[in-house]
Amino acid sequence: MSVSARYLRVASRFGFALALAIVLGLVGVQFEGIVAKNVAVANELEASHADIAALREGKARALRTIRRLSTAAGAIPEIHERLQLVGPSEELIFVRGASPEPDPPLGDAGR
Repeated sequence: MSVSARYLRVASRFGFALALAIVLGLVGVQFEGIVAKNVAVANELEASHADIAALREGKARALRTIRRLSTAAGAIPEIHERLQLVGPSEELIFVRGASPEPDPPLGDAGR
């Protein structure tokens, strides 16, 4: 075997190894990008599930309030308490030092 054929064979093997390393590097970079995107989407999905749970809890609380205020037994005390309105033959009594506690905001469910 001549010297030039030997150099040609070594050069072709080196070229093949270099091409294989480049291809494997590109595959690794693409795989890393896919994994990073998958993790980001999983985090968004988890946040969406938390938002859905908070919205369901808020909806249930709103439905309970609507159900309570739909009856006179629930609406009249609410009107008296919030608007400080009195009916005929009723009067408001204010106790010094006591302040009514406001209802918690509906939009901030567990954040």
